Amino acid sequence: MSGFGVFSVAGGTPHVGWRDGDEVVDLSGIGDVYAQPSLNALMALGRRAWDESLAGVRAHDGPRTKISAATMHLPFAVADFVDFSSSLEHANNMGRMFRPDGESLLPNWRWLPVGYQGRAGSVVVSGTGVRRPRGQLKGPGSDVPEYAPTRRLDFELELGFVVGIPTEPGETLAPERFADHVFGVLLVNDWSARDIQAWEYVPLGPFLAKSFQTSVAAWVTPLALLDDVRVDAPAQEPPALPHLAGGRDWGLDIDLEVELNGAVVSRGNARSLYWTMPQQLAHATSNGARLRTGDLMASGTISGADHGSEGSLIELAENGARPLRLPDGTERTFLEDGDEVVLRGRAGALELGEVRGRISP
Repeated sequence: MSGFGVFSVAGGTPHVGWRDGDEVVDLSGIGDVYAQPSLNALMALGRRAWDESLAGVRAHDGPRTKISAATMHLPFAVADFVDFSSSLEHANNMGRMFRPDGESLLPNWRWLPVGYQGRAGSVVVSGTGVRRPRGQLKGPGSDVPEYAPTRRLDFELELGFVVGIPTEPGETLAPERFADHVFGVLLVNDWSARDIQAWEYVPLGPFLAKSFQTSVAAWVTPLALLDDVRVDAPAQEPPALPHLAGGRDWGLDIDLEVELNGAVVSRGNARSLYWTMPQQLAHATSNGARLRTGDLMASGTISGADHGSEGSLIELAENGARPLRLPDGTERTFLEDGDEVVLRGRAGALELGEVRGRISP
């Protein structure tokens, strides 16, 4: 496993390190950008500096610490957070559950990567506990909503990317400019309260159902390390409009899995995404909205076509109609207090940093 992260030892000052297997290599002695408590200074240097940095740190023989003895911190200061819906299979699954008598896809879905603006201040590093949120819920037999803890807490397996180079207000980016602005990728769990979401999302979309917490990996994998896992993305029909038409060679052959309480409950692959990361970035800037260093954008739930490859519990358990049975004999329709979810991604020797979180009341 390789990647940049921010760590500290025995209460010391957080600074940048490079992961090498089960150790973190201290980089703080080779330049000011590595002595910072976040990756933002490094990310702001640009693509040429990123390539030089990658070559330098992989050859650096600095002090090493076992990761088990280190405290990991949020790897970058999040400027903005945007979450998309890029998986055709996930969108179809959700549509069939909630619109059984209509089209599973809304008319705009194949024309643009639908997204929502998330809450940057709620993004936390892997390992942070997940407190069950409260919100307004309205059951099918109730005339009025109640304010209560969510009963339908869910995980979402996602792949995110972080922006290094900003843009000017009004500037738009073609998909082909993706690698000039994006520093790296990381796994994301966009925890969701499905009952809060069902009541609040019409007409403006997710809000409190998502904003309570989003967990990200402690390690950011540099974009350059993904060259060997790039594949063609699935065909798009109808073809994307010209401003979104590029970036189709940015499918990523990364095996994904979700572990719940020690048991793997889902296995999929990121190559199935209908909308690629370059298309997501192009869409996010297509109205002239500016990028900032530290902007985090995520794919939305990644689900495959086969049962057992879904990236959320609501899909795996078919909205409660088919409870998920665990090896210990217990069943889940949604997450219970004490449950621990771990997201993992791997492509050959390339392993992404995991995302781990345990539910508390």
